[in-house]
Amino acid sequence: MHEHWMRICLELAREAMQTGNAPVGAVLVRNGKVIGAGREAGKTNQDITCHAEIEAIRHAISQGYSDFSEATLYTTHEPCIMCSYVIRHHKISKIIMGLAVPEVGGYTSAYPILKATAITRWGPTPEVIFGTLKEECAALNQEFKLRNN
Repeated sequence: MHEHWMRICLELAREAMQTGNAPVGAVLVRNGKVIGAGREAGKTNQDITCHAEIEAIRHAISQGYSDFSEATLYTTHEPCIMCSYVIRHHKISKIIMGLAVPEVGGYTSAYPILKATAITRWGPTPEVIFGTLKEECAALNQEFKLRNN
């Protein structure tokens, strides 16, 4: 089942790359339904907060959703520190990702916001699963790097 949602993320990531943005796509799923979708748009929007994960959350909010405590966020890349803060703020309970991003990731970096327990109002830490369609995510990321070097 995770692969189905990640394939949607990969398509969003391809769309992002076609517009000159990094190939990152994300969907927010609750009760077997996509309630929010986003693709990286920081470059085209000239707004660093337009990461795919935040865009998916914004989309869900624009559709009238506000309770994400039972939602799963799927994303091609590990959410960065900024996105991880937003994920925790909205109490998203599960994150499924393709690639780890140890330099700036909110789980594997020196600033693991997704694992943090010191901010009690965030509630429990989300369940995190790495590696779903990892090879496809990595290939798309490599294609982007080759195009932009």
